[in-house]
Amino acid sequence: MSEASDYHPSIFRGLWALTGRELKKWLKEPIMLLMAILQPVIWMGLFGKAMNLNAMFTASNLQLDTSKIPENIVIGDVTIPRDVLIQAIQQMFSDIGAKVMRNVFGITDYFSYMSVGMISMIVMFTTMFSGMSIVWDRRLGFLGKVLSTPVPRAAIILSKMLNAALRAVFQTTIILALAIIFGLKLSETFTLFNLLGVYAAVFLVSMGLSSLFLALALRSTRHETQMAIVNLINMPLMFASNIFFPINMMPKWMQTIARVNPVSYLTDAIRQLTVLQLDTPTLIVDFIYLGVFATLLSVLGVILSWRYLIK
Repeated sequence: MSEASDYHPSIFRGLWALTGRELKKWLKEPIMLLMAILQPVIWMGLFGKAMNLNAMFTASNLQLDTSKIPENIVIGDVTIPRDVLIQAIQQMFSDIGAKVMRNVFGITDYFSYMSVGMISMIVMFTTMFSGMSIVWDRRLGFLGKVLSTPVPRAAIILSKMLNAALRAVFQTTIILALAIIFGLKLSETFTLFNLLGVYAAVFLVSMGLSSLFLALALRSTRHETQMAIVNLINMPLMFASNIFFPINMMPKWMQTIARVNPVSYLTDAIRQLTVLQLDTPTLIVDFIYLGVFATLLSVLGVILSWRYLIK
């Protein structure tokens, strides 16, 4: 038997080469790098600062009707002047905004709550283009050339998943840095080790979501079809999660969807590691869910690539 027939290509060599190609293609596009920076800036600078929910919950917005309060209030042998009572009421409600925000969002600053959710949103938008890339590779003829080589088909899918995950981690770093500049308030339990946990959570979800979008694009030849599919998936993933609003404040039927949404577990894990007081049991549950999600979707993507990946 010849040496050529005994050749078994290494999936790791193919994965390394194809991942490097994907990253180089991304780095050689200045507009893509610029968008990676501008997109979170626009969302946090405009949407994040415009949604100043703290200003809604103030004593002045309560519009307390003090006209019906008599000049003096007699309680037993004590007479309380009207002005003193009004001041006491206003003092009572002076910190109502902070109390409402903490009870609803877990922190007193909505910008910090929302800016962490921006990481999850950017992860979704980054991973959805992994499916688009395989459509373009097919239309430009690159996919056919790769399939004619000994490189395992699993390496083709895994390289695009890994590329999406690395890009998502890069954008996560940008978002966190910009959020701190804009006023993100980190919790007292935040450390650099927590940052590694954030990267791990982002990596797991990126692998799972990119595998999903790639599976939907394996037989696709039109990027318009792929865009329609990913937009249909991204909207429910984004709004039926805790990116912008707590799950327990949603309608009951939406809570059911949000509690199985992997984006909710990603967002909760990142908030636990950055802006909230660390709840270790909850964080462990988040990572178990994300780990199972990433593993199942990655295996599914590899299996489907062997069966349905064509030129």
